[in-house]
Amino acid sequence: MGRDESTNSTPSGGTDESVDASPSFRFGLYVRDIGTSVGAVLLVGGFLFAVSGVWPPLVAIESGSMEPHIDTGDMVFVMDAERFSGQEDRHGVVTAAAGAETGYQTFQQPGDVIVFEPNGNEQRTPIIHRSMLWVDAGENWYDRANREYVGNADSCDELRNCPAPHAGFITKGDNKVTNSKYDQVTGASTVVRPEWVIGTGIFRIPRLGYVRVQPSQLWHTSVSMPVGDVSAPAAS
Repeated sequence: MGRDESTNSTPSGGTDESVDASPSFRFGLYVRDIGTSVGAVLLVGGFLFAVSGVWPPLVAIESGSMEPHIDTGDMVFVMDAERFSGQEDRHGVVTAAAGAETGYQTFQQPGDVIVFEPNGNEQRTPIIHRSMLWVDAGENWYDRANREYVGNADSCDELRNCPAPHAGFITKGDNKVTNSKYDQVTGASTVVRPEWVIGTGIFRIPRLGYVRVQPSQLWHTSVSMPVGDVSAPAAS
């Protein structure tokens, strides 16, 4: 019986196909991967901007003055204030006073949480705090203020930013320990003009703000939340 050589035979001239692992090939793959990643970031960022109307649409939280409702390291999605405003809003922002009457809440409390430029200064880190009251220019707002949030002031004359130097929002952090007073009492900001409001916080993504990879800088920034009696936003 003849020997079966079918398993041992090799087609003449047959060779295993090799993968091109040359430096130029690997570099091409690297460039393609980087381009795909950057493209994905830009696509997501563009979509979020189209929805929010604010650039950047995400802000990273640096400190804890909004705890327990927004924590340090969270990422907050911000939307243009007048895009989907609530009932009884002022320039697209619902204050805590108005929200308490209508049942409107964000982040488990009445009123909108806003991101704003303290004292209208674009060079300072934005602040994210809750809008508490709307006041008119020259208004004695001491009578409408929560006495727990005005410190030792017994009248408008003893209260910073009272009478109101201009129309706008009285703001405050939610943290009852570190932010027991209005920002306009501590000096974190004067009364917040509507044009200083960058947007309103819509929802948070827990801990995502801790991720500081370079591509994400294309579509998020950081916000500071003053703690206690300070005249400027506290550092992270």
